[in-house]
Amino acid sequence: MLALKKYQNKKIAIYGMGTTGLSVEKVFRKSKAKVFCWDDNQKVRSKLKKLNYPISKFWLNKDLIDRVVISPGIDINKCKIEKFLKKNLNKIITDLDLFFELHKDSKIISITGTNGKSTTCKIIEKILRTAKYNVKTVGNIGTPILSTKRIKKKNIYIIEVSSYQLQYSKIFRSKHAAILNISPDHLERHKNMKNYINTKAKVFLAQNSSDFSYINSENKYFKTIKNFYKKKKIKSKLICVKKSNCIFLLKKITNKYFKIKGNIENLAFSYRIAKNLKIKNEVLIRAINQFKGLPHRQEIVFSDKRTLCINDSKATSFDASLQSLMSYNNIYWIVGGLPKKSDYFYLKKVKKKIIKAYIIGKKNSFFKKQIKNKIPFVVSRNLREAINDISYDLKLNRDLKKNTILLSPAAASFDQFQNFENRGTYFKNLILKKFKRKKNVNF
Repeated sequence: MLALKKYQNKKIAIYGMGTTGLSVEKVFRKSKAKVFCWDDNQKVRSKLKKLNYPISKFWLNKDLIDRVVISPGIDINKCKIEKFLKKNLNKIITDLDLFFELHKDSKIISITGTNGKSTTCKIIEKILRTAKYNVKTVGNIGTPILSTKRIKKKNIYIIEVSSYQLQYSKIFRSKHAAILNISPDHLERHKNMKNYINTKAKVFLAQNSSDFSYINSENKYFKTIKNFYKKKKIKSKLICVKKSNCIFLLKKITNKYFKIKGNIENLAFSYRIAKNLKIKNEVLIRAINQFKGLPHRQEIVFSDKRTLCINDSKATSFDASLQSLMSYNNIYWIVGGLPKKSDYFYLKKVKKKIIKAYIIGKKNSFFKKQIKNKIPFVVSRNLREAINDISYDLKLNRDLKKNTILLSPAAASFDQFQNFENRGTYFKNLILKKFKRKKNVNF
């Protein structure tokens, strides 16, 4: 903990005591800082108090706080201590900043963007492991970055970074930093696209001339990101990525997972980063052919000559669902949930692929408005009812072409499910029960 010696005896406030907050507290406890913890949820506070965590209303403390570590889920514009935080913006740091201070000597690869972050992180991890590197993938993908154990030799950390983490970060820096794509998301917090893009682009801010920045030259907001890069006079080497960068690889890859448009974009970024790490093409190809996709992301649940069932529960915006809609044909599309602010369904390119939509969730009026007069639809209310409605329609369909049952909700899950994983698992169980299968079936 020599890297954090400067915090010894300093007064550190931690706001938000979820998994991130707990990992931050553990780090500062080891560095012998004086820690004050708070969470706005009373049940969380009561539980932590019984475990002897130093719960305190630090904003009322007469002694000045030296640093405030804010958890990613905290929006300072909507929290109970908004005035205190805005007055002390210069003291706010994040778990990303602390991670960088602890791992300055390691190579850090940061992946952000609206869609494809987790998959790209895992593709890069597979490539690097195949190349015999010591590598760990952490961050927004599931493991808090400060909970990871330090690795030795050729250390490489791959971090999935969210806009929430980047928003209040000050010093975090990556050797390789990528923005995969941008589409409207989290606007309830960032207010508008300009703020959202600028927050994502903060992943480049602390880079120097020996670092690499990667942006998507085929994305709608490419010029906006590039202008940010130039305006801030970022010193890193800028690399513009497009899908054609890896066409030669696709000719050598037998893994059908990479026939999907969105996954080709993820592969293009993975390839460019891997080449800058001097990974040989034969290693790349071997790793990619062995790669297995993540659950709930265009996951094949069942397939036979008549029907293909796809679990794409991770698609929480239309832009994410569009990748699936463009990849399949004769689609019975299950859509709905809690829509993203300012989301818009541009169905012109895919409406001929969709036989019918089945709207689930409590906010069906939003989806009816987006779909009406574009494609046939019915309100099914919930997943079980949607599957039953699709089964009935399939019996009436005499077309011998292969049909696709696609769960790609284009919405968050919280109106009916705990998270997208819970939603996807429930869908898989319904499908497997319907088709009387006990395990997943691949092509």
